[in-house]
Amino acid sequence: MITLNSTHDANLTSWVTSANGHSDFPIQNLPFASFRIHSNEAFRGGVAIGDSIVDLAALASTSLLSGLAQQAAEAAAKPQLNEFMQMGQPAWSALRAALSQLLSSDNSERLPAHCLQLQSQAHYQMPCHVGDYTDFYTSIHHATAVGSLFRPDNPLLPNYKWVPIGYHGRASSLDVSGQAFHRPSGQTKAPDASTPSFGPCKRLDYELEMGIFIGQGNEFGHPIDIDDSHQHVFGMCLFNDWSARDIQAWEYQPLGPFLSKSFASTISPWIVTMEALAPYRSQYLRPESDPTPLPYLCSDNNDEFGSMDIELECFIQTETMRAAGEAPQRLSRSNFRHSYWTIAQMVAHHSVNGCNLRAGDLLGSGTQSGPEAEEAGSLLELSKGGKQAITLANGEQRSFLADGDTITFRGHCERQGFVRIGFGQVESTVLPAKS
Repeated sequence: MITLNSTHDANLTSWVTSANGHSDFPIQNLPFASFRIHSNEAFRGGVAIGDSIVDLAALASTSLLSGLAQQAAEAAAKPQLNEFMQMGQPAWSALRAALSQLLSSDNSERLPAHCLQLQSQAHYQMPCHVGDYTDFYTSIHHATAVGSLFRPDNPLLPNYKWVPIGYHGRASSLDVSGQAFHRPSGQTKAPDASTPSFGPCKRLDYELEMGIFIGQGNEFGHPIDIDDSHQHVFGMCLFNDWSARDIQAWEYQPLGPFLSKSFASTISPWIVTMEALAPYRSQYLRPESDPTPLPYLCSDNNDEFGSMDIELECFIQTETMRAAGEAPQRLSRSNFRHSYWTIAQMVAHHSVNGCNLRAGDLLGSGTQSGPEAEEAGSLLELSKGGKQAITLANGEQRSFLADGDTITFRGHCERQGFVRIGFGQVESTVLPAKS
């Protein structure tokens, strides 16, 4: 497992003054993204520090790093992070430690000015090439709430407490925060109709999720042991897995989601590494009445540190709110610790059949809903399947999303004795369906 070290020290401050007390990107975080400042220049890897970005291409061209840290910086400086992610935990830690030392207030040798860029001037792309994307279904509260809408007498299917449920999704329509997409069209069937009809989705929804990026892959045919997952998971981001609920209801039986999910998914630009998240791990708890998972999904380490305390929030800004200059309104808040299955269990299950994961592969956590109604991670739950519209502060109502709505997720970790770190935000806007 990843252990705490000097990079997690709560007393550590940076000579980049905006990092000290920054709500998301203090020196204890140091997340990775792919960015550029001008449209005529190449994207390259960067690390967030306060309101600035360490330009890894510029840093790699100096003599400030050496050994494995220098090799890691050269790989991370490329337009996408896959090569760096494939290098594995020793390389990730070496670069993190070197950056922490270079950026520390105690270090008299500061980065040259050209090694720092302002986030306010940056443009982002997908931080890595995602070859494959798998969406899990790890929130038992979401699964139960949604199941109760369609199967009131049997909301939770019998395999849920035994198997981390997931499906293979579409990677090509993943994009970074700022994505705007047209309302999808497809087949739907009204309950009282004898035949389906075609047209724009009427029940468009968001899903409050976390994205989990695979780092070093495994060989084909060689499962990843649950206690070795830390060697294969690079980091996490915020993830909005948009859903067309009416299209989904008609198409999902018997094989599951297809066009209802493949039209768009949006991630935050910054990947927070698992090493940065180490202080916020917590005990993995299951009700005593629930079955014990099969041995390949169990370990003492997973029981003690498998959960992650990540506070999540969802906001909406309608077109009317935007025109009036009104700030986004929070719809709900939840926490990743409510997840019924851990990251280690997801990785172990995904590979147990010999499936080979590769650097840059993305796992979606599934909608992260909590036990209380106000902790729901989707409008489907908040509106009770569309039956109870939500009234916003300006009087507008929403059962599902309207054209022009912008959805924003934010997330952060806090724990006594450690510094708060965050994920930035992911936002995306719904455009009208194409005619």
